[in-house]
Amino acid sequence: MPAVLDEFIRQLPLYAPPLSRISQIQWEDLHTAADGEAFRIVASRPGCAAMMLTADIATCQLCLDELADSADRRYRYPFGNCTHCGPRLSIIRRLPYDRNQTSMAGFPLCPACEREYRNPADRRFHAQAIACPACGPRVWLEDGHGDMEAGRDPITVAAGLIRQGYIIAVKGLGGFNLVCDAGNQNAVLRLRDRKQRMAKPFAIMARDSAILAEYVQIDEQARQLLAGQSAPIVLLNKQGRALASAVAPHHLTLGCILPYTPLHHLLLQNLDAPIVFTSGNRGAEPQAVENGNARQSLAGLADYWLMHDRDIVIRLDDSVLQIMDGQPRLLRRSRGYAPLPMPLPPGFPAAAPILAMGAALKNTFCLLKDGQAILSPHIGDLENAETQSDYRRMLDWFQALFHFQPQHIAVDMHPGYLSTQFGREWAAKQGLPVTAVQHHHAHIAACMAEHGLPLESPPVLGVAMDGLGMGEAGQFWGGEFFEVDYRQYRRLAAFHPIAMPGGVQAIRQPWRNCYAHLQHYFDWPVLSRRYAGLDIMRFLDSRPLVILDTMLAKNLNSPVSSSCGRCLDAFAAALGVCAASIDYEAQAAIELEALAAPVFRQQKANAYRHENIGDSVLPLLGWRPFWQAMLNDLQRGVAKADIAARIHHGLANAIAETADGLADQIGCRIVILSGGVFQNRLLLEEVSRQLRSAGKIPLSPAGIPCHDGGLALGQGIIVAGRLAG
Repeated sequence: MPAVLDEFIRQLPLYAPPLSRISQIQWEDLHTAADGEAFRIVASRPGCAAMMLTADIATCQLCLDELADSADRRYRYPFGNCTHCGPRLSIIRRLPYDRNQTSMAGFPLCPACEREYRNPADRRFHAQAIACPACGPRVWLEDGHGDMEAGRDPITVAAGLIRQGYIIAVKGLGGFNLVCDAGNQNAVLRLRDRKQRMAKPFAIMARDSAILAEYVQIDEQARQLLAGQSAPIVLLNKQGRALASAVAPHHLTLGCILPYTPLHHLLLQNLDAPIVFTSGNRGAEPQAVENGNARQSLAGLADYWLMHDRDIVIRLDDSVLQIMDGQPRLLRRSRGYAPLPMPLPPGFPAAAPILAMGAALKNTFCLLKDGQAILSPHIGDLENAETQSDYRRMLDWFQALFHFQPQHIAVDMHPGYLSTQFGREWAAKQGLPVTAVQHHHAHIAACMAEHGLPLESPPVLGVAMDGLGMGEAGQFWGGEFFEVDYRQYRRLAAFHPIAMPGGVQAIRQPWRNCYAHLQHYFDWPVLSRRYAGLDIMRFLDSRPLVILDTMLAKNLNSPVSSSCGRCLDAFAAALGVCAASIDYEAQAAIELEALAAPVFRQQKANAYRHENIGDSVLPLLGWRPFWQAMLNDLQRGVAKADIAARIHHGLANAIAETADGLADQIGCRIVILSGGVFQNRLLLEEVSRQLRSAGKIPLSPAGIPCHDGGLALGQGIIVAGRLAG
């Protein structure tokens, strides 16, 4: 008998269900007789919730086969699923994960589904979202005035309306999406106008990867990601046939996704070209999830609504990733990935529960408990009142779902962040300790945790490049080099701080950063005369520079910042890229990268050079020779794409050379690269390449976003490290 039990334990992980994640296997010898002789799977016990929950999963092939089988009772049924696929997080009201604790509770099982649900040999055994046409949710089509099915298949009708140029609001797994024909320029422009999203690219969905391959480059790695169980949006380079130019203007990539629910598969079945697939919201509001709210909030945006009656408990945006430096990297972590837990690195004790509140933009929060970290799905920018409400609702829901009561709160150092304010209010009401964590320390620590660096690891070199974050003494940082471990950091070097005239306005209007740089490094009257013929000089002359001069001279609403993101904005403006204003975050930097990418390799030898200034206490990277070379190139008529490539090579060289030297100085080989700027593929890959050539080990985020969407993990892990002593 012992040999049989040993073999059972050995084979258990080999025959695990497709979606199972075995963290450990425990067993013990029984010295008393077991209660009965039969093997039983007992019902879940209330209060036994663990920090483990499966993410929503794309429809599996077995369910797709049934969807297409006219002899199957789930033929063309848009809500088929099994234990291998389907909704999870989006339908759960509380744990344990049983049907009566989900939004499927209102759909009593028919006898056929009941048999499948109770049969351990069936793949729908205890599939909590199990459904069929006889007992499950239904779908219908509206025009804003009521049901329009009239005996016809609503999904087929909706597909026909898309072909005719209409905009449809489709209720999916984690919220509503707005869709239209991606090849119809008028439809796409109409969607942009209604949504007031004038420049930010739209994603596209196609029936299969063969159709996508007519428009983008798809290698085997990308193909597997698109068709994988998480089914994210994957950013892929354009090639071949062109879609409507308004889908992704001034971009070399397209966000591509394949159908991931039976409803999506049925909708795309008779569409031979891609559709625009974007979030169903207005402006910066959260994606609509409720039928009534969608009717109101999307009125004037959508022409028709493809609805269903399964409630979405929690909003889930589509996850987004890009393959960079040979590895898939999440840019938005949500459906398909959240809330899968991450074990804390070696050396971290199972400390008191910690709640990390995250940042102001691209917000997520993080729960640390029992040696694990759970990062929430993407929530969004807390500047919007509806998103703030969504943030608080999700916090309450996660607490209840995971039976989580924090004993310590972690917040960002920036006092103006709503997440910081809310965290401090919460801590004060509950009498909890609160720790403010430096923004860029959190970026680096999050990446360290993802890569499993132990708590007591020796310090590493951290390189944090982003838009900005609060530093010490109220300064704004964003181009930083640190000696760092989980508990503390030491700033070793930084980009030269330059004023941001107008504060937030300087982020929205890149020309302000451009002028601040030029005015700082040069004698402006002399410079403006010497380069008077340049477009950027004529543009700046049309701006209210006298007001800016006063602001800069008197330090009025002109905080200084060492931000790499603001440098990119200034360089982009000099080339006429989004000089006047941006329509979405980091637009200038993104379009500058798109301009540089086609000629990037050819311009390696022509990189612009920085200068090292400052003192031995804090070396600074200055940009005077960088600007001088750029202005000279503009005056000589060098192609702007070549100049953009030289900018990228110059920045990459400056970052890599500085990081290499500082790593040698502190005696480490590991260099952490994090912060939103490293969403730039050219910079990430070139800096990483140079560091590897110098014998260093560059590590950068992959399973969590490198931008503020991963910040909460870093906040929590830093507090956990400090509490560990």
